Amino acid sequence: MARHLVTSALPYINGIKHLGNMVGSMLPADVYSRYLRQRGHDVLYICATDEHGTPAELAAKAAGTSVAEFCAQAHNAQKAVYDGFELAFDHFGRSSSHQNVEITQHFARKLWKNGFIEERAISQVYSPVDGRFLPDRYVEGTCPHCGYDKARGDQCENCTRVLDPTDLLDPRSAISGSTELEIRETKHLFLLQSKLQHEVEAWVARHEADWPQLSSSIARKWLTEGLHDRAITRDLDWGVPVPADTWPELAAEGKVFYVWFDAPIEYIGATKEWADAAPDGETRDWKSWWYEANDTVRYTQFMAKDNVPFHTVMFPATELGVREPWKKVDVVKGFNWLTYYGGKFSTSQKRGIFTDAALETLPADYWRYFLIANAPESDDSSFTWEHFAATVNKDLADTLGNFVNRVLSFSRKRFGDEVPAGATAGEAEARLGEEVARLLSEYEEHMDALQYRKAAAALRALWSAGNSYLEEKAPWLEIKTNPDGAALTLRTAMNLIHLYAIVSEPLIPTSAAAMRGAFALEADTATWVTPEEAKSLTMIQPGTPFTVPPVLFAKITDEDLESYRERFGGSDA
Repeated sequence: MARHLVTSALPYINGIKHLGNMVGSMLPADVYSRYLRQRGHDVLYICATDEHGTPAELAAKAAGTSVAEFCAQAHNAQKAVYDGFELAFDHFGRSSSHQNVEITQHFARKLWKNGFIEERAISQVYSPVDGRFLPDRYVEGTCPHCGYDKARGDQCENCTRVLDPTDLLDPRSAISGSTELEIRETKHLFLLQSKLQHEVEAWVARHEADWPQLSSSIARKWLTEGLHDRAITRDLDWGVPVPADTWPELAAEGKVFYVWFDAPIEYIGATKEWADAAPDGETRDWKSWWYEANDTVRYTQFMAKDNVPFHTVMFPATELGVREPWKKVDVVKGFNWLTYYGGKFSTSQKRGIFTDAALETLPADYWRYFLIANAPESDDSSFTWEHFAATVNKDLADTLGNFVNRVLSFSRKRFGDEVPAGATAGEAEARLGEEVARLLSEYEEHMDALQYRKAAAALRALWSAGNSYLEEKAPWLEIKTNPDGAALTLRTAMNLIHLYAIVSEPLIPTSAAAMRGAFALEADTATWVTPEEAKSLTMIQPGTPFTVPPVLFAKITDEDLESYRERFGGSDA
């Protein structure tokens, strides 16, 4: 089987992330990783907190603590939430790790040696009130492109355009709020992306056929506009230090690498963290996933559209310039925005549902299923409590949960605590088997293609097939005249429950485990079932003990909806 490297956008350290962050990167990466593992592939799912840059310093200052302490606490808080969502990372690292420092500095030295980094004197914003040069995010103002008045000096959150601090209108210090800013000269390192333009274009041309249109169109837009040389160092106290053995003057001034230079390298750094964290007696080869791995590893990356340019153009330019055989991404799965009643989720403005509050409100599987079933793939999608409740009630509670409960409860009442034998399968079971095999093939096809909404629809259709079969056979009537026929119907339905448990695991792992756990099987695994194997619907043998699990999904009532809207806001949020 193939080796699959999977990464998702690194969540920034300053605060708990919202549902838009979850569906735009980490959750679909987790679903895909789980699916691949079930299919028997060797999978490594890597993520980390992105800890450098000005927001971390500003957040630490607001919290009244050191940046290192703030990041350590925030990393643990984020990891707890992701554990609650059952994100099955192989490793969830930190971009402030010594492994990332080491590899980032190695990349910088190689780029310098190869002529793709140069030192330049530039004009930079200086704040006399603060007594320091202000890195990009320490400068706020009005975006010259869209007029947004809270744009940062590196990027406008509203229109996503990349900026320089000197581009902003009416700039002010994010530290003190002072508008008494000056432009002074200082020295920084620049990555000469312009010299790598043609190489990046050729690389994109070789790979974009495997990317969704969103990713390829964003990459092409950036390449059409032309790659510009960009400063990759900043005047900060927190970050990967510029190595003194290569740039002694800049190191003495305390320069650190720009977060967007070291953050993508952290995917490699976090893999080394994973290897270094191996328990006694276990050896992990981190480098085989990244170095000279083009023919042995398929690398799939997940991120929202604002991050796509950095990973389809900017980081590939860095890797190409290093002139070493580091693994480059094969597929970039980009996502549009998830909105909240049509308005943008915003970490900085605390608008929308944040992941910790989501878990306090309802179990993770409710959120996982809804977000994947409504993933913002071809366009933006909107979260509303009304849509959320309708999806949970119809798909999870009625279609899946009710099927599981009524089959197992009725069989236990009529035939006891073991799977009944009953009659030989007939025409209805043969038709069902063909339909299940067809839908499972469709589900696999969409999962392989990273088409999440279509995959969720195929899974929902699989659940519906069981309900249609149950309505057709009506074992509650059948048992009055044909007990063996009713036993066959229930045994077939129990096999469907076991199948649902396996194929639903990537989306709803907790509920899937509960369904599997209903049957006392000697080898209870979530190993994938092929469409051909599923067709027979005979994996659960007669005589297998079973129990009736607690209700899998509680319906969301009108009273629940009212309380959720009151807490989180509704259409006027």
